[in-house]
Amino acid sequence: MGIRGGQGRDRRRPGDEDLSGPGVGLRRHHHVRRQAEADRDRFRRVRGRGRAGRPRDPAGDQDPAQVLDQHRSAGRGRGTALSADTELWPEGSVQAKAIAHLRAGDPVLKSLVDEIGVDGLGDPRAGRPRDHYGALVRSIVGQQLSTKAARSIYNRLTDRFGGRTPTPAEVLADDPEELKAAAGLSRAKVSFLRSLAEHVLQGSLELDRLDELPDEDVIAELVAVRGLGVWSAHMFLMFHLGRPDVLPVGDLGIRRIVMRRYGLDELPAPAELESIAEPWRPYRTLACRFLWRSLDATPA
Repeated sequence: MGIRGGQGRDRRRPGDEDLSGPGVGLRRHHHVRRQAEADRDRFRRVRGRGRAGRPRDPAGDQDPAQVLDQHRSAGRGRGTALSADTELWPEGSVQAKAIAHLRAGDPVLKSLVDEIGVDGLGDPRAGRPRDHYGALVRSIVGQQLSTKAARSIYNRLTDRFGGRTPTPAEVLADDPEELKAAAGLSRAKVSFLRSLAEHVLQGSLELDRLDELPDEDVIAELVAVRGLGVWSAHMFLMFHLGRPDVLPVGDLGIRRIVMRRYGLDELPAPAELESIAEPWRPYRTLACRFLWRSLDATPA
């Protein structure tokens, strides 16, 4: 995973219900749905300030509501996925157009693109699940870990389930302590996986709808799950849904390389980063991949 901020361990929101016990009964269905809806409404409602009881993202030090406010003010909320024929990182004329745009609009990024080259980016999807649920499981497993460690633990998790991502029902049926020991997960991450599984099974997170939603609505849907913050949602938009114009303003790796390359005295705040990245539109996702690659720190 890319370089992270000072969030050295997984965190839960105060007052969250403990989901680590064996099984999650249907009697909690309405509680889960109400809690998810309340989380989404609160996330959309809070603007421009921190909110007690909200988890900070594992990769940055920005409050989720503040980051979404930056996301909205930048006009990114209506992003859509790339078409199937261009794929996540397009080839040929589409890719050439994106690279030419980045090189022409920003001399600092031009130098970076020329230094790394398109072939140096690799395939960010290599070794990652292609389905929505599997991608979110992989995201939770990889939080706070290097790419190598994330891959190792994810492989241990899938080995426990015959070499595949466990289904939501299998996650909830498994003994939390045994799952923790077998996969090498923290208790918090086991709880996060159970929260994701419960949201999917109870229908409060409808994965089939995510492709059709604008970026900000995808974020709001995902952050209702304990353990998925705005940074994780940005990574899902960029690396899984293939949204081409996402800027993860809370990512410490991006902020550090921008500070270094643009000669800043301190890490850029979200608004400053948005301003610097304005010439990269509508290919900010690709620009970020070059920035991460320069750090050799593509998120896990």
